Amino acid sequence: MRFVDQATIEVAAGDGGHGCVSFLRLPYQPKGGPNGGAGGRGGNVVIKANRNIATLADHSYLRHFRAGRGQHGMGSDKNGRAGEDKLVEVPMGTMVLDQETGELLADLAEDGQEFLAAQGGRGGKGNKHFATSTNRAPRMAQEGEAGQRRVLTLELKLLAEVGLIGLPNAGKSSLITAASAARPKIADYPFTTLVPQLGVAQAPEGEPFTLADIPGLVEGAHKGAGLGLKFLRHVERTRLFLFVVDLSGPDPESDLAVVKAELVAYDPGLAGRAGLVAANKIDLPEAADKLTAFKQTVEAQGMAVFPISALQGAGVPELVEELSRRLQAAGGGEETGAPSSGPPEESNSF
Repeated sequence: MRFVDQATIEVAAGDGGHGCVSFLRLPYQPKGGPNGGAGGRGGNVVIKANRNIATLADHSYLRHFRAGRGQHGMGSDKNGRAGEDKLVEVPMGTMVLDQETGELLADLAEDGQEFLAAQGGRGGKGNKHFATSTNRAPRMAQEGEAGQRRVLTLELKLLAEVGLIGLPNAGKSSLITAASAARPKIADYPFTTLVPQLGVAQAPEGEPFTLADIPGLVEGAHKGAGLGLKFLRHVERTRLFLFVVDLSGPDPESDLAVVKAELVAYDPGLAGRAGLVAANKIDLPEAADKLTAFKQTVEAQGMAVFPISALQGAGVPELVEELSRRLQAAGGGEETGAPSSGPPEESNSF
């Protein structure tokens, strides 16, 4: 199924049923009185997060969701049946916004979390509810209320502990393949990854954690260059940034600076996010020659550098262990900045 992270849907709750005008008529009860029941409430439209759904693709073509209307009231004091609710399932991390105002209505970040998107109309009262000592035979009943209708925008922000960020062809797809069971497309040309990819990695000790491969940034992405900012929303929820740099390129220090600058241009608040650097393609001679100088420059900026070869798997287990250690430390309220084998003065942010 194709990856879709934005969709517009229309939700319509059910109308409430009308109340009934009815009178009890029995041979032995000539003045039986009013016995019209109330109408049932209209069904609600509920949006629910489901961890087993990964995309909004279904909602890109199935856009209209309508709940059942309430049944009308009946005689013999019978109330109408409530309308059937309509459940709309979305991936975890889906934000629900009002299309007209842009207001954020709900952020469904947990599995099973629900949001009442449209409330069903209230059922009308039957004539038995209007009987008084002075009006014992009321010939009136309420109509049911109309259900709520609205147009909503759904925006998905992936939930992942680690976000892989880098220029096109830096080796992010190869790295997520080496570190997890994910199998994204890998090819020797730019922008082979056109949508975010998720993978689950696990160190020998520690809990599994998720990696998100964000499609490659280029200089000027915050102005629309390359894939622009289409997928940068997915880095907002990651707890840790992993900058993947092609060490065999002409100027890896500049490549890293470009990616960091684009993140800050997109959201200045991301500058305080924890991050470390994977110096990729160390198996190539030109990359090995640049490692010492690159490591000195980056570590002077307060970030740990892990030399790896995503293609051959060299250094990947050690990197996964370090990511796991940092995530565990962050979960326990400890500092995540200094790696277990790196300089103690390294900071937590990039």
